[in-house]
Amino acid sequence: MAKIECFANNPYQENTVVLYNDSGECVIIDPGMYTGAEQNAVVNFIKENNLIPVLLLNTHCHIDHVLGNKFVFEQYGLKPKFHQGELPVLNFAPVHAAQIGFRYENSPLPDEYLPETGTISFGNTTLELIFAPGHSPAHLCFYDKEANILVGGDVLFKGSIGRSDLPGGNHAQLLKNIREKLFVLPDDCTVYPGHGPETTIGYEKQYNPFFN
Repeated sequence: MAKIECFANNPYQENTVVLYNDSGECVIIDPGMYTGAEQNAVVNFIKENNLIPVLLLNTHCHIDHVLGNKFVFEQYGLKPKFHQGELPVLNFAPVHAAQIGFRYENSPLPDEYLPETGTISFGNTTLELIFAPGHSPAHLCFYDKEANILVGGDVLFKGSIGRSDLPGGNHAQLLKNIREKLFVLPDDCTVYPGHGPETTIGYEKQYNPFFN
């Protein structure tokens, strides 16, 4: 059964996720590490738990989610995997960094892109791909059916949703994807969003003001 560890990183308090299982393999999702201390926290957790990183995944490519891509590549030799539709977002990252005064080392490019549907596996864990654009043009969520957890990126937050006013965002599309693709998951599915605390699908269906 997969376990999850989250680290709040960079000035945007983005949640960097390490997903791991009994096989000793782990996946790093949305590495937002910005400072040396943030980098060390993730590396030390991986080391202390004797984990071997085998995949680097991005739900989407806004700068706060890809700040650590280059670091993870240098540290573990992993290139990111994300949907090809996020490439324009990644290509904009250096410009965005300059605008907000961030240090940013260019992310390596994927050797292969992720499809809209299908699965990606590591160790004894399988993640289902859920294509849910609206916050960004080709956003993916990763659902572990066995552990009943969703690594949701910036689609659904506790009591809120991702912003849709950035390039490639679309408010109506975002709401539709949450309704049709996330709210069909079990009510007790735990959602780990890209920012803020975890929540559950059932809680959001009942209390999220965007759906009531």
